[in-house]
Parts: sequence; structure tokens; C-alpha cells
Amino acid sequence: MHRPPIDVETDNPDIKEIIQEKLLDAEIPRFQAEFDPLEAERLGAFKEDALSEEDALDSAIDQTVEVGDERG
Repeated sequence: MHRPPIDVETDNPDIKEIIQEKLLDAEIPRFQAEFDPLEAERLGAFKEDALSEEDALDSAIDQTVEVGDERG
């Protein structure tokens, strides 16, 4: 899981405790725990794992089959 670099703000023990409590709250059915951007980043919510444009183009299959008129 992606973890942001640890600095004074993200290594704050209070933040760790708050995140732990919110994770426990999130296990309660129908309870919607809210995480601020710092907390979400700390949990790895913004890991970028999308394909690059080049990889997407490389995976495309070009079909050159002619399609006939279906109207008859």
C-alpha cells in the first residue's frame, strides 16, 4: 500500500489514534466514517495505479474486419 513520506504532521500520534478510531467506526454497518484528505492519504487512498497512455495504446486491438450493412 502506498504510504506518504512521514513528516511532523503525518507522524502526529493524535492523527494515528483518530485514524484508528475512524477505521473501527467504518466497520459498523451503515455508519459513514469521514476521512479528511490528510487521513485518506495516510491510508493510501490516493495511490495512482492507472495505465499510462502508452500502455493503454499498446493494449488496444486493432480490428480491420469489414462490417456489412445490417438493413438487408
